Amino acid sequence: MIIWKGESVKYKLLVVDIDGTLLGRDGSISAEDREALAEARRSGIKVCLSTGRAAKACRSIIDQLSLDGYHIFFDGALVSNLGEEVYVQPIGEEVVKEAVEFAHSHNIDLELYSATHYFAERETWSTNAHRQFFGIEPTIIDFANLWERERIIKGGLAAVTPQEVAKAEDFCHQFNERLRFSWVKSPTFPDVEFINVLAPEVSKGKALEALASHLGVSLSEVAAIGDGTNDIPLFSLAGLAVAMDNAPDEVKAVAHYTTLDVDRSGLAAAVKKFLLPSS
Repeated sequence: MIIWKGESVKYKLLVVDIDGTLLGRDGSISAEDREALAEARRSGIKVCLSTGRAAKACRSIIDQLSLDGYHIFFDGALVSNLGEEVYVQPIGEEVVKEAVEFAHSHNIDLELYSATHYFAERETWSTNAHRQFFGIEPTIIDFANLWERERIIKGGLAAVTPQEVAKAEDFCHQFNERLRFSWVKSPTFPDVEFINVLAPEVSKGKALEALASHLGVSLSEVAAIGDGTNDIPLFSLAGLAVAMDNAPDEVKAVAHYTTLDVDRSGLAAAVKKFLLPSS
């Protein structure tokens, strides 16, 4: 546990992870969490979502919470308000081309994302999950030369079986020097490994630096709450880093504080403790 003495800081920006932090295992936002975020906004704190999800997969959540600001999408590859882009780090065209060729030769279902579209070459378990759980309709298309027509911001793999995990590991090993990978899980799909495929310089931390600069907010005035290893770069920069109790030990180790489990409204507990001390 990090020794932390930030109790007197007035936080101006709250950065919140989605899956496993804001959304519980049933895929919903608790009434307590919803109200805590509303109270934070009423007190003048900007609320920013920070997620590995595509922007389109967050629209319903943004609408539910009436969030009208900027958010971090694609694990930090894009910062936008679903319109204006503050920061973007797409994958290079040549690397996308080679990744598609490798996926084809190894029978791997690679998925690709632009700022506005989710591309797949065939219907799979993952495309169905995206449709039903994330609310994203896939664009089924031949990937040949797609990198010349679309700016690809993220790739994705979903591994359910040991064979698919092994293939994903081979893919990561092949592009270890030219891409960055984050393996994440959703509480809703505990047996599935979701692998985000990104440009090597991408991280939630770098995205936060760009967003804070754009908003004129000091990093010491940022509070971040999350549960995944992809939140570690974010935690290393934020003035306050809060890990969910359902987070892995390596995430808790770099946090200033560990709150309750996602299904016990740990987000609300942290917001009330540190951002709304008079509540």
